[in-house]
Amino acid sequence: MPELVFFSGTMDCGKSTLALQIEHNRSARGLVGMIFTRNDRAGEGKLSSRLGLVTDAVEVADDQDLYGYLVEHLSQGRRADYVIADEAQFLAPGQIDQLARVVDDLGLDVYAFGITTDFRSKLFPGSQRLVELADRIEVLQVEALCWCGARATHNARTIGGEMVVEGAQVVVGDVNQAAGEVGYEVLCRRHHRRRMTAATARAAALSPDVLPVSPS
Repeated sequence: MPELVFFSGTMDCGKSTLALQIEHNRSARGLVGMIFTRNDRAGEGKLSSRLGLVTDAVEVADDQDLYGYLVEHLSQGRRADYVIADEAQFLAPGQIDQLARVVDDLGLDVYAFGITTDFRSKLFPGSQRLVELADRIEVLQVEALCWCGARATHNARTIGGEMVVEGAQVVVGDVNQAAGEVGYEVLCRRHHRRRMTAATARAAALSPDVLPVSPS
């Protein structure tokens, strides 16, 4: 039976790499996929991974009907044996409903990839709808690590290495951004709650006030 599968995880855990691997494996068997993406780090109409792999994709617009797009594609005699939707957290809830309809009415597997929560630990609307509708949810097993070595579970937005907790939910950026730019860092829950990034942790470690010692 066709399925709507949601592959979730933090940033930097290999979601896009897995999406590209699924595309490679199926295309090698003669299958043809439809790839949707939005706000990829490589630019419009691209699905890319941090390993340097990249392929073309359909850039999803705000009001685009994904089910209608596929119906038109198929009605023109073109093929689509499965669907990949990367950066699915940026899709609108209605577009997630359309992907579910692709599974139910067109009989195609849909593989959606995305992060679940934003930099404030709030659910993305698209991810929330995937959790509600997906036939299966897979948490990626390649664990991203916090700077402390613990498993990273939260995405932090940073400016100049310092964590920020206000601003628009969607601001395109990446890990390892230059100082002063909007970037992202994955943290464990403890350090996300304390707003302690790798940069601020190093600054604290260099401070003479971190471990006060009373004179003997």
